[in-house]
Amino acid sequence: MEYILLTLSWTVFYTLHSLLASSKLKRILRVKIGSAFKWYRLFYSVFSLVLITGIMVQSALIPKIILISKGTFTIYLGYLFAAFGTIILVKSAKKIALSNFIGFNSSEQKQEKLVISGIYSKIRHPLYAGLILVFLGYFFFSGSVTAAVHLACLLVYLPFGIYFEEKNLIDLFGDQYKVYRTKVPAILPWL
Repeated sequence: MEYILLTLSWTVFYTLHSLLASSKLKRILRVKIGSAFKWYRLFYSVFSLVLITGIMVQSALIPKIILISKGTFTIYLGYLFAAFGTIILVKSAKKIALSNFIGFNSSEQKQEKLVISGIYSKIRHPLYAGLILVFLGYFFFSGSVTAAVHLACLLVYLPFGIYFEEKNLIDLFGDQYKVYRTKVPAILPWL
């Protein structure tokens, strides 16, 4: 039962993530709340952080059931994947204005520019790639059913998340993003 509730929590989180990030909702809110919209991104970030914290607390309270035994090799793989994932997350964060991404810059943002250099020249969604590796690393390190549920929920969500994110990016950047999308793979650089 705990795993069903955990899966439901991730489903709620990912659904709200996609809904609150949609261009259509942002356009509606920009009209409805006017100048207060400048705080929307910060609200979105804080709301997401609260939900993630709730999911982490929820998962910590689930009794640990081990799927794979913890050994030197699995611990090594866990650290390896998590380290590479963290490196990708940091490299991708360096290419975007993190203060704007989180919402600390409350002024109306200037026209955003499409980032296609650095790690973004190899994969379109390095944040998702980094998260996959971190979650995979956590699974190998922990070996628990809970870690497997976290990873499985992320992997199930990704096609939907990428679809909706790319719709927003096409709305924002138009043909420039469409051309970029044809040249750069989504998550795996060799595909």
